[in-house]
Amino acid sequence: MNIRANGIIEFFKQVVEVMEKEKAYLCELDRKLGDGDHGVTMSIGWQAINEQLNNQLANETDCGKISSTVGMTFLNAVGSSVGPLYATGFIRGGNAIKGKSELNDVDLTEFWTAFVNGVKERGKAEVGDKTIMDTLIPFGDELERKFATSQDFESAFEDAVLAGEKGMKSTTDLISKIGRSSRLGERSIGAQDPGATSAYLILSTFLEFLKQFKEKTV
Repeated sequence: MNIRANGIIEFFKQVVEVMEKEKAYLCELDRKLGDGDHGVTMSIGWQAINEQLNNQLANETDCGKISSTVGMTFLNAVGSSVGPLYATGFIRGGNAIKGKSELNDVDLTEFWTAFVNGVKERGKAEVGDKTIMDTLIPFGDELERKFATSQDFESAFEDAVLAGEKGMKSTTDLISKIGRSSRLGERSIGAQDPGATSAYLILSTFLEFLKQFKEKTV
């Protein structure tokens, strides 16, 4: 599978649409654990990214530059703690594919692995802390494991997204250990983490993009 820069731009535009569609849902989740503004925060960040995609990045052919610009744009637009997390992820991912106008299976695996590692290093959270990492760590581990065996990115990514979904859903039964929601203690049990959810939305959007891409190229 080879995806060019215009395909990466299309993926990011699809994330913009998904975040707008799910804005109220993300806010609803966040009201149970925090300020109730996660959906608004994601919307602000991705709308800023959309402006870049339609202007500065519209004809960009460097996949790495596209992702790094997405990261910096999100950081500049979003003041909350999630800003540096996604920024670091997309910048690290961009560095992994810097200078490439077309991405093959190895490139795509390296991009998403770097993305996960970037968020993890920035946030310093682990599985079980009821954070974004409850989605991303299982996803990243499964992607690396399956791709090492199959060398097929699409099938490995699909399995990885399922692992990420399972991780996201597991946050419902966890006690928040990091951030503002940690003050709730056991009262945080029963609510799915909004950060884990928005991370899953990004991953599942890329999976949907892959399926659409495959249909167009068959």
